[in-house]
Amino acid sequence: MDRKEFLGLLGISVGGAVAMTCLGGCAKESGVSASNVDFTLDLTDAANAKLTQNGGSLVKNGVIIGKTTAGAYIAVAAACTHQQTIVQYQSGSKRFFCPNHGATFSETGSVTGGPATSALTQYNTQLVGNSLRIFS
Repeated sequence: MDRKEFLGLLGISVGGAVAMTCLGGCAKESGVSASNVDFTLDLTDAANAKLTQNGGSLVKNGVIIGKTTAGAYIAVAAACTHQQTIVQYQSGSKRFFCPNHGATFSETGSVTGGPATSALTQYNTQLVGNSLRIFS
């Protein structure tokens, strides 16, 4: 194999890898999220302490859980539907914010500002004592 043939094969390999990455990224933008979410958080556990204060949030199992300024628990898929960046809960603005490209979502996950065009999947929450259940 000469240098020209080697570089040609290398270029094809790199091109194929780039194409697969692009196609994978496009598939992620569909907003598809797990529909079989069901887990429980112990609010007395130090790892979940952020959820004991109004306005706090944390990400667990691909879900961002927040406690609103009014004290209600909310949960949506943590990955932005635009490019899968983990969103942040901004309780003062009552929204989820994507720090990558600035997409915004309501507390129920609906798109309020692009570039995202698909809503975040919303999950149910149920508080029983110190146990917070997040489920589909």
